[in-house]
Amino acid sequence: MTENPFFKPSTLAYELPPFAEIREEHYLPAFERGMAEQLAEIGEITANPEPPTFENTLIALERSGALLRRVRVVFENQSSADTTPGVDGVDAEISPRLAAHRDAIHLDAALFARIEELYERRAELGLDQESLRLLERRHTAFVRAGARLDADRQHRLRGLNAELATASAVFRQNVAADSKARALVVDSAEELAGLSPDEVAAAAENGRALGHDGKYVLSLKNFSNQSELASLTDRSVRERLLAASLGRAVATNGPLAIRMSALRAERARLLGYDTHAAYVVADETAGSVDAVDALLARLVPPAVANARREAAELAKLAAADGIEEIAAHDWAYYSEQVRQSSYQVDAGALRPYFELERVLRDGVFFAANLAYGVTFTERTDLVAYHPDVRVFEVFEEDGGSLGLFLGDFHARASKRGGAWMDELVTQSGLLGQRPVVYNNLNVARPAPGEPVLLSWDEVRTLFHEFGHALHGLFSDVRYPYFAGTDVPRDFVEFPSQVNEMWMVRPEVLANYARHHVTGEPLPTELVERMAAAEGFGQGFRTVEYLAAALLDWAWHSVPEGQEVADAEEFEAAALAKAGLAVAAIPPRYRTAYFSHIFSGGYSAGYYAYIWSEVLDAETVDWFERNGRSVRESGEVFRRELLSRGDSRDALDSFRAVVGRDPQPGPLLARRGLA
Repeated sequence: MTENPFFKPSTLAYELPPFAEIREEHYLPAFERGMAEQLAEIGEITANPEPPTFENTLIALERSGALLRRVRVVFENQSSADTTPGVDGVDAEISPRLAAHRDAIHLDAALFARIEELYERRAELGLDQESLRLLERRHTAFVRAGARLDADRQHRLRGLNAELATASAVFRQNVAADSKARALVVDSAEELAGLSPDEVAAAAENGRALGHDGKYVLSLKNFSNQSELASLTDRSVRERLLAASLGRAVATNGPLAIRMSALRAERARLLGYDTHAAYVVADETAGSVDAVDALLARLVPPAVANARREAAELAKLAAADGIEEIAAHDWAYYSEQVRQSSYQVDAGALRPYFELERVLRDGVFFAANLAYGVTFTERTDLVAYHPDVRVFEVFEEDGGSLGLFLGDFHARASKRGGAWMDELVTQSGLLGQRPVVYNNLNVARPAPGEPVLLSWDEVRTLFHEFGHALHGLFSDVRYPYFAGTDVPRDFVEFPSQVNEMWMVRPEVLANYARHHVTGEPLPTELVERMAAAEGFGQGFRTVEYLAAALLDWAWHSVPEGQEVADAEEFEAAALAKAGLAVAAIPPRYRTAYFSHIFSGGYSAGYYAYIWSEVLDAETVDWFERNGRSVRESGEVFRRELLSRGDSRDALDSFRAVVGRDPQPGPLLARRGLA
């Protein structure tokens, strides 16, 4: 296939993939040639008769696999953001083959021998800091991938990795299919009483798009408690919506989660660790199982106590409606009633102030300019991977070009739930590449001609994901291995959480939060009341999160050989043991649709959000109290942390900004857990 667009580098700006030329039939041949080319490149490294040097081994390894990376990043994006049955089929076929390909590299004895020889002589090589770190991190990666195992154990390891890769793809596809199948369909607008007019119109438009003309469809977000639960006045509709959410993929993914947990436990033991959790955390900033256990255990009791206090407030309002006991489908609804009665905050009344285009340009982009000096220009001449997707060129304060940002904000049937950031081109000084990054959200599409209005949480998500985008855009490293967001899993959420602070900074909020019809600014007192109301909900949010984090931790603390008979029973027992069996607060993700940990790279790592929030809370405090201007503080944060990727120890980058080791005090205060 000589016309395959992946076979040569893109000639578009910043090497943006030529999406207008890419078709499904291009993927498999490009994967196959890309894997073959990289293995041939590895063969040239190992066949080199010269003694190993940093240049002929590590640099050559960094340069290898260009074609494979070009096709992989585009395919992974489409399989998440705009999948088809054909793409799903390629995903199922290629996932185990890619796992085998990675093993072929990491378990190549000749290649590892060259790296190990360099590692043993590293003090004599005269390497600069980033090059020395590349050698050390590559060596660690090979060891953790099984390079020191004997032939029999390596054979078993290959089998485990292949089966896990297949299972991960199946898990992901099961969640997507069942989330789509379980979308709540109602016959009349009356059943959606409590939702705002634009939300009802969006549900009607969603119904039309999904083939339910004349009906209203609430598609499921990837988390448990659907956002509409806060507004729907019909209790039976709330119950149906939450039941649809909590029941996703139980029959298919429950057994699959058991199998994946067992495979990961066996692999961990093979590699010399007691559990998969121990294996994962050994290479994160937390460093040990005990450190994670200590943080989570410290948070659970005060979080549950907060939630119980909140439940008592909710019960007073529910009793007036004849409800004797708050159920899970009631919690968000009566929380909203408390916000309205006690704090005079109506979440629905905020939406007219958060029009997507204004939030993006006058909020997200404005804050990035305020802190970092960058500007954004839309490039309508560049074609993205879907008509919904917008392309922006990013410029430095002095006018120099930085990279491209792609925004894909709307939900559609072909897109998985949730929100995420990734890269299409990774920054690298060695390869002369500048970053191309994208954000995906799942904002409901309004009726034709109507504005796109966001909820408070959707505004937060937009700022959060853009924090990841800035991490990728500001990357300034030599080696692609270290670029952008390729940092420890329990550090990667930190910059994105920091970026959430701009959402409520007075100078930013005043710039974007304006009524989409009248242009009136969001009243200051409403913002203050919203902040107070958010404090009320911290018990629920913390328990919901901790339940998911400890559920992940439980699945991946199962040692090899311990059998799990039933996924739902295991889940219930794990939550009870952790002190989080709060019936009215289901985990943010239940096992069967916990894609973060069974198909998304967060296995034994969902604790990362709260671990990163310790750093985030400290950094927000630093921004406010360090005595510098916003622009000066932003420059320090960019230079010392956002630009560094993993080219130096992540906590060293944190210390270079804040000036000391992280402390949990600001986080505990923020969460009401002090």
